[in-house]
Amino acid sequence: MTKATNITWHASTVSKSDRHAQNGHGSCVLWFTGLSGSGKSTIANAVSSALYRQGINEYVLDGDNIRHGLNKDLGFSDHDRTENIRRIGEVAKLFVDSGAVVTTAFISPFRSDRDQVRAIFEEGEFIEVYVDCPLEECEKRDPKQLYQKARRGEIKDFTGIDSPYEAPKNPEITVRSDLLSVDEAVNQILGYLQEKNIL
Repeated sequence: MTKATNITWHASTVSKSDRHAQNGHGSCVLWFTGLSGSGKSTIANAVSSALYRQGINEYVLDGDNIRHGLNKDLGFSDHDRTENIRRIGEVAKLFVDSGAVVTTAFISPFRSDRDQVRAIFEEGEFIEVYVDCPLEECEKRDPKQLYQKARRGEIKDFTGIDSPYEAPKNPEITVRSDLLSVDEAVNQILGYLQEKNIL
């Protein structure tokens, strides 16, 4: 791939702080990570709906949806997973700059990839939400029957089966989705955002 050269970042006339002032709230990325079936997308969308009802500028970046468009050229090798997360991080950064609270729902299994995304944000803008759910429970849920296919060898490099998942060491928020209802998880996350004066 040829890298772009002779390019210069063009600063916007309207700043992120201008957008915060107009919106009446801050912006950040809620980076949901966890195994397939842990509840990432369900909780991320529920948080997004709750923010919308409060008049907060919000948007959801979902892993499956992104792979239908922006990242449809990527597979599931370690290299492609890393590139998938890198691109999403850059898109999320643009949303945060626009003044939105963006929620992302990606397995993002590698700690180093998540740390690289964190590094491109300003302090406090990257909020890692670890949706902690035992593998056994995720397999019981298995809404897309992906674990069954992986166990049969029909899907290769499936996280939790034949590809590792590296849980966050110090996430800002840990949601035990096997113990909490969706509403309880949403309240936990919104409480954190209020505590940090983002809302």
